[in-house]
Amino acid sequence: MQPFLTLEHITVRYLDKTLFTDLSWEIRSGEHWAIVGPGGSGKTSLLHTILGKNNVINGRMAHHYYDRYRETFPVTDPYFNYRRLLAMVGHHHDFRNLSHTTDFYYQQRFNSMDSSDAPLVEAYLDGQWEDPLLAPLNLRPLLKKELIKLSNGETRRVMIARALLQKPSLLLLDNPFIGLDVQSRQGFHGIVDHVAATGTTVVLVTTPKELPESITHVLQLENGRVTGTFTRQAFLAQYREEEAVHAGPEPDAALIKKLTADAIPASFEVIAQMDDIHVKYGDNAILDGISWTIRPGEKWALLGPNGSGKSTLLSLINADNPQSYANRIILFDRRRGSGESIWDIKRKIGFVSPELHQYFSSQATCLQVTGSGFYDTIGYIRPCTPAQLEKAAGWMQVLEIAQYANVPFRQVPASVQRLVLLARALVKSPPLLIFDEPCQGLDAHQKNNFKQLIETLCRHISVTLIYVTHYTEELPACVNNFLRISNGKII
Repeated sequence: MQPFLTLEHITVRYLDKTLFTDLSWEIRSGEHWAIVGPGGSGKTSLLHTILGKNNVINGRMAHHYYDRYRETFPVTDPYFNYRRLLAMVGHHHDFRNLSHTTDFYYQQRFNSMDSSDAPLVEAYLDGQWEDPLLAPLNLRPLLKKELIKLSNGETRRVMIARALLQKPSLLLLDNPFIGLDVQSRQGFHGIVDHVAATGTTVVLVTTPKELPESITHVLQLENGRVTGTFTRQAFLAQYREEEAVHAGPEPDAALIKKLTADAIPASFEVIAQMDDIHVKYGDNAILDGISWTIRPGEKWALLGPNGSGKSTLLSLINADNPQSYANRIILFDRRRGSGESIWDIKRKIGFVSPELHQYFSSQATCLQVTGSGFYDTIGYIRPCTPAQLEKAAGWMQVLEIAQYANVPFRQVPASVQRLVLLARALVKSPPLLIFDEPCQGLDAHQKNNFKQLIETLCRHISVTLIYVTHYTEELPACVNNFLRISNGKII
């Protein structure tokens, strides 16, 4: 088989950091690769290197498919280069509003006037949504939605559709399955297989448990080094031998007890009470007759497929959605709209979600971002006291990311960013924790450590928990209440 892409002894830098040294890898025509490895091993950076976003300062990277394209098709555009034959779907969207800027903000999706500045899905897809290649993505229900109102899983489906419409020679996918419900993940496996069958080469970052049938080879990374290349069969045989995740040492219970010594007491009759909740945008009903009561100390799992209304329901509790004033909602024993500010509510909540991560582009250090949880700001707007920064450092230690304390948030791996935001949610030891897909993008060890942390935390303080996930094995053992919704209704 002919070589398709060659990386030959490359050294790669981004800003002042060396990402790879003397890395070699070759993809041959007809091969489709998965890149696996622990968090921070360089998986996303390798995709960005192929895409041309990082500087190759030594060695050689050869895009053979581009050379063959130039030999086959006359190219008169002087700006045409190999990037025209690439498409990538990353962690975060790059949507532009109707003003042709990317100036979206987190709560914008819940404000009907502001969200109208975002284009509809059908416009973003240039009216090509009927392409048979996109059928498994089930895009029809999304076409009349503004991009900003899409759930995390819906956003990923639309981004994947846009990339597929480019008909690229090489499709790069960075963890394409995270944020997708079970049905969508199964459907996307089929999409990857179909894309591969049409002649597009696929390279995806994924977990060992999510290998589409079309993947022929696996590249394993650790600390920026290639630790193995395998055929699919050889990798799966090895992985089955190592599949059991060995539980690491339990989190430092004494440190957790110290960090939560001044936890806000949950002296409430109800944390949240919602009676016959209805939320509509135009003719589109998002929530339809939801009633839910959460009492202090309860541990809830909120479950449902992409687009079922989970994020909207959480936005009513987290004081992000103005439609809470049009419904009967009691938060922390107080009727919503009775004079309390959103900051009075947020002070009692620790919150993290994929959407929050999307809009957290702070220039601050990881320690400062963790400390911003004391003031519920998106960014390090209000300086923390030394005592607050000490507590923030303690939570980073518990989550095993203390070494990143003084590194700018934007320069650390996505998995570390997620752990920083989890530390930010925990830092003030609030009476209510809302974790919306908290383990998204974490490796097996990081997930296991976080799960143990939550179980340890719940043994030490009377915290109330709402946990959203598409992977029930991620639920901490302390969760014993379940609410499942679909199409905005309790099922």
